[in-house]
Amino acid sequence: MPDASQTAYPPEYVAELLESKVAQYNQPKFIPSDPISIPHRFSVKQDIEIMGFWAAILAWGQRKTIINKCLELAALMDHAPYDFVRNHHESDLKPFLHFKHRTFNATDTLYFLHFFQEYYKVHDSLEFAFSSHMTPGDITVEKGLTGFHDLFSNSENFPARTRKHIATPARKSSCKRLNMFLRWMVRKDHHGVDFGIWNTIRPAQLVCPCDVHVDRVARVLGLIKRPVTDWQTATELTASLRLLDPNDPVKYDFALFGLGIEGFAS
Repeated sequence: MPDASQTAYPPEYVAELLESKVAQYNQPKFIPSDPISIPHRFSVKQDIEIMGFWAAILAWGQRKTIINKCLELAALMDHAPYDFVRNHHESDLKPFLHFKHRTFNATDTLYFLHFFQEYYKVHDSLEFAFSSHMTPGDITVEKGLTGFHDLFSNSENFPARTRKHIATPARKSSCKRLNMFLRWMVRKDHHGVDFGIWNTIRPAQLVCPCDVHVDRVARVLGLIKRPVTDWQTATELTASLRLLDPNDPVKYDFALFGLGIEGFAS
């Protein structure tokens, strides 16, 4: 392997490296230690959506802590999140007043529950909250993310402090957590890691989540030139990955993250 301190690698080397790392890391054995393990505990589509969404939004900090916090939430919902969000009463919400993860607190938790309850009264799947803002010709999910943010916050009960937990390209955010959630729901994965339970949004429209590991490795490999990390950077990275696989560019998230964990770009 070339020295990771280099800044230019042959395109053939980058392609071969990423393909080999996708094969290594896009495997079920990596599920238990990752936040994606939370929705994998469920089989009902809506349960997967709800817990997948929450696991993605809470995914900052140590992965073990993230998983434990999501398990705490699942227990508060009697391990039946879809049934709980549809049928809970105000008296059922008291235990959630003590829930907290970093800057995510009870106010945020109660609004998430309110949003889910109101949304699932009308819609069968969370997919519509994203896909309804898109057209088949859209290159990326940008409109879906922007539209979801607006839908999520369009309530007289919406607390201003909760806005920071739902990113949007309109604020130039890279939307790392939401892009990860969409990868889980949309990407058709023959290895059983991503769920692929949504069908309106195409895997080709997904944008690669830009966490610190992915960002660092992508820069070393020459996949990103933009000096800051924002929405434009995420789409730049995805465009580079689309040259390698136009139908499934975000599969390389596995490779970039895995290389980062290995210390490739350290």
